[in-house]
Amino acid sequence: MAKFISLNDRLYDCLLAVSLREPAVLRKLREETAEHEMAGMQIAPDQGQFFALLVELLDVTKALEIGVFTGYSALSVALALAPEGKLVALEINEDYAAVARRYWAEAGVDGKIDLRLGPALASLDGLLAAGQADSFDFAFIDADKANYAAYFERCLALVRPGGLIAIDNVLWNGAVADPTADSPDTRALKAFNEALADDRRVTISLLPVSDGLTLARRRGAQ
Repeated sequence: MAKFISLNDRLYDCLLAVSLREPAVLRKLREETAEHEMAGMQIAPDQGQFFALLVELLDVTKALEIGVFTGYSALSVALALAPEGKLVALEINEDYAAVARRYWAEAGVDGKIDLRLGPALASLDGLLAAGQADSFDFAFIDADKANYAAYFERCLALVRPGGLIAIDNVLWNGAVADPTADSPDTRALKAFNEALADDRRVTISLLPVSDGLTLARRRGAQ
């Protein structure tokens, strides 16, 4: 028997009321971003808190993010990192990054974050060329869906054995289960999900968090 619960607005508000511990600077960033025309790209606050918990559980000292937007997820991770921890954050849009930078500075974590502007694949290949394979503890993919498979392959090379890769939007508002949904992004996500289901290089769990979040733990030597 299937066991799951649908979250309506009332139940989700209850969830936040009894579990969310959102620092004021994160709430302020979330509220500002809610006014942005692309506000739907921001992760949910409970997802940010979940990432902070993962950072603590994994004792992350080196993290990677692909797709920063206005910086909520990066700020969630950076606040949870130890003082010596570092986050390499990849973003292509300078206007989005300007908002992120402002809040990172306000939170006092801008020194932990290495922001790299430009196409993410080029930045990832640059990290590999610089000898940073097997050195990241945690990676988060939340960028253009057409390149998810390519981002994942780079992340798999960059995270250490035992490291964790989180991939956002894998349920795509339910479109991945709709046989009539045929947008390029939907096709890309369907293909990515199907390939990852059979990928024995990782241990996976797809969680119905926000718009769907897959966690993939890298197994031993490739």
